[in-house]
Amino acid sequence: MVLVKRLVLDVLKPHEPNALEFSQALAKAGGDYRVCITVLEVDKKTETLKVVVEGYAIDFDAVESGISDLGGSLHSIDEVEVQSEPQAG
Repeated sequence: MVLVKRLVLDVLKPHEPNALEFSQALAKAGGDYRVCITVLEVDKKTETLKVVVEGYAIDFDAVESGISDLGGSLHSIDEVEVQSEPQAG
C-alpha cells in the first residue's frame, strides 16, 4: 500500500472562514493531520492559500471535500509526498 504523507495545495477560498478556522476544519478530516496555511494573496472577496497537509495516511478525498464544504476551491496539487508501506511476509 502507498500512503500519502504530505500534500501542498493551491486553494482559493472566501474570506470567511478565516485561515485559522479553515485550517482547524481541515485538520479534523484526519486523526493526525497537521495543517499549515500561508495566505498568498487577498482580493476583495477571496484569498489564495498555500495549504500544506501532513499525516500518516492522508485521505485526499476527505481533504478535498473539506475544502469544498468550507466554500473553497482546489486549484492545483503543487507537491505530493508518498511512502510505500512495507509488506509483511
